[in-house]
Amino acid sequence: MIAQFTLRLIVGISFMWVVMPRRDVTCGFFRIQMMLTLGLSVLAALTFGRDAIPLPPGDPLFSVTTARIVCGVMAALSYAGAVVWMLARRTSGDAIIFLIFGISTVCLSSMVATTESLTTGHGWMILISELVTASILGSTMTGMLLGHWYLTATTMSIKPLSTLTLWVGACAVIRLLVSASAYLAYAPQMPSSTEYVWLALRWIAGVIGPLAVFAMTWKILKFRNTQSATGVLFVGVILTFLGELSALLLYRSLGIPL
Repeated sequence: MIAQFTLRLIVGISFMWVVMPRRDVTCGFFRIQMMLTLGLSVLAALTFGRDAIPLPPGDPLFSVTTARIVCGVMAALSYAGAVVWMLARRTSGDAIIFLIFGISTVCLSSMVATTESLTTGHGWMILISELVTASILGSTMTGMLLGHWYLTATTMSIKPLSTLTLWVGACAVIRLLVSASAYLAYAPQMPSSTEYVWLALRWIAGVIGPLAVFAMTWKILKFRNTQSATGVLFVGVILTFLGELSALLLYRSLGIPL
């Protein structure tokens, strides 16, 4: 579970790097971000395979050894990226960003999909839910960290934070649609009231919460108040962590991407 959650963060964070206006952000932010993904990649490599994740029928896309090697490659790329961004080599830094995003997405997909499951609607629902989860985690986390960066780069344009806030809203809406579709399709498979307790926490914290965070942050940014917006995004990080961890427990228990 730790490796899966860690990879979700790497995918989501690197996706936000890809879609944000990087030219408007100082190089120091990406250097620190690379150090973050370096630590997460090492953690994923160390914990991969230690906790069983329910997989659909079929052969796994990656073996445990292969997945650990891939995580090691991401760690090496992150270290190289930290050096490149420290030297302000944006072109090379951009290339590393895209590499980390692509490799981490494939690695995360291998944890929840098999060769056989990708021929069924259920398998694709699990994969889509996993990628949407990564996006909502990454948008709130990267937005919060970027908000803190404005304390250092006081003259930086507010455009990057506004862009990430819009992505928080977009990812929250998609999360709502995917979760609602999964619930309507699989609700009869929930056997006890305990699952409904986790489901309530999942919806309140992980689905409704990010939508409220987006609305509040967007309104605050109209006044160019990055510090207050950062505080709200920090609450968003806590809510999405609670919501997605609850959903992960439901998935491990029922095999349903709620």
